Amino acid sequence: MSNAQAPAPTSRREQILREAARLFAERGFHGVGVDEIGAAVGISGPGLYRHFAGKDAMLAELLVGISERLLDGGRMRVAEGGESPEAVLRALIDGHIDFALDDRPLITLHDRELDRLREADRKRVRQLQRQYVELWVEVVREVYPVCAEVEARSAVHAVFGLLNSTPHLSARAGLLPRAATESLLKRLALGAFAAAADRDRLPAK
Repeated sequence: MSNAQAPAPTSRREQILREAARLFAERGFHGVGVDEIGAAVGISGPGLYRHFAGKDAMLAELLVGISERLLDGGRMRVAEGGESPEAVLRALIDGHIDFALDDRPLITLHDRELDRLREADRKRVRQLQRQYVELWVEVVREVYPVCAEVEARSAVHAVFGLLNSTPHLSARAGLLPRAATESLLKRLALGAFAAAADRDRLPAK
């Protein structure tokens, strides 16, 4: 018999959040009703209120939750270390690429709907994101000591913009298979950091 464990079953809350994210991203927060989210997971609209106070609570949990997950994952990769700072940077990039390919609706939600969060939740998201950025900045500066802190921070934001462009990719736009897309995004991210550190190749002012 195999000792492999079956994946943990998805909870009803997770199902609701996944479908809410998909619908919000496709049609906008105000374009989706509670009944439609319920139908997507096979329960009545009012039945959702046993899990969430309403759509606002779903949106908050989605956006705060993904920010927490990214930060926790980043901290784990840094704590696990690697053979070198370069290996840690590659691990951070790999983790963010997984997010960018697997959670595209959440990227769209963040871009479109962050301002709809209540102030406390919005501040929490921003706080988590700043911590995530600074985590990357420290690693980038270990790999490229020539980079000033402000340069490293700007490069991290630029790489996030690059990796988070995945919602704009589609089969019609010539989307590569997943493995090829992962490889391309990783090369582009590593190339961007290397370019930020290579001042000799920057255009003259």
